Amino acid sequence: MRSAPRDAKPAEPISGWIWDIKKYAIHDGPGIRTTVFLKGCPLRCVWCCNPESQEFGMEALWIAENCAGCGRCLDVCPAKAISEEAEGRKRIDRAGCDLCGICVSGCPGGALRLLGKRVGADEVIREVMRDATFYQRSGGGLTLTGGEPAAQPEFAVELLRLYKIEQRGGHAAVETCGYGEWTELSRLLRYADLVLYDLKHMDPRRHFELTGVDNEIILRNARLIAESGARLVIRLPLVPGLNDDEINVRQTAAFALSLPGLTEINILPFHRLGEPKYARLGRVYGCSDTWAPAATKIDRVRILLQEAGLQVKIGG
Repeated sequence: MRSAPRDAKPAEPISGWIWDIKKYAIHDGPGIRTTVFLKGCPLRCVWCCNPESQEFGMEALWIAENCAGCGRCLDVCPAKAISEEAEGRKRIDRAGCDLCGICVSGCPGGALRLLGKRVGADEVIREVMRDATFYQRSGGGLTLTGGEPAAQPEFAVELLRLYKIEQRGGHAAVETCGYGEWTELSRLLRYADLVLYDLKHMDPRRHFELTGVDNEIILRNARLIAESGARLVIRLPLVPGLNDDEINVRQTAAFALSLPGLTEINILPFHRLGEPKYARLGRVYGCSDTWAPAATKIDRVRILLQEAGLQVKIGG
């Protein structure tokens, strides 16, 4: 475990945007963990299971299954940013909504919610440290994920710094897509005991089609992280028909093996659990025709990666 570098305390309290804190997590690092989900990501992966993590700032959600159809939200919204469509569906004019929250407090069924809040790093770490005993007993710790932690570098670094101080060098992991300035990403490495690094696709054109950015920066940063000596684990989100072909799998394995010290790769099978969230945000789901990979496909990819010389784990 990396101890906390002796950085000077920031002159002003540092805050940032989060959308969730998940306790007693058993993924995204060893042991029992607390996962802090930062808000905002530079990628727009078509299969993203957490679309609420993509935008910075607060967002309004309408949850159809909680709606009682009373129409109270239409009456109380001062900006008149809520309208009713066919079959009682509610539409939020996101340009007109000022996120005042009046509709949320006036909704009897909890169908309207505001997601995302700006919080101080010290406040987050106080919540994280409530479960310090579990980290000590299980070898767990803190994981920063997103969104993308490197998209809020000052906030992410301060979270890690404070955690390392409070937990006396406890285990810290960072999950990243790797798309960002190396000067910012490298600051996180000073505190990270583990970097979980997603490789979406090896072909830059196809990567752009699937995520909205090409992969040049991502591949470069993966190599720089490996060369820094940080513990790096590559993760392959396995999405049928999009990146599960043998050519891409072999190219991913070859790249992973070219990184100094890297031996492990995780397969993250695609699932559709995030699909309902798109409707709640008024967005279109990009994988409506895609289903979870068959067990035989997962096993085939596992064999290809193992034959290349990698240790393979299914799941994060």
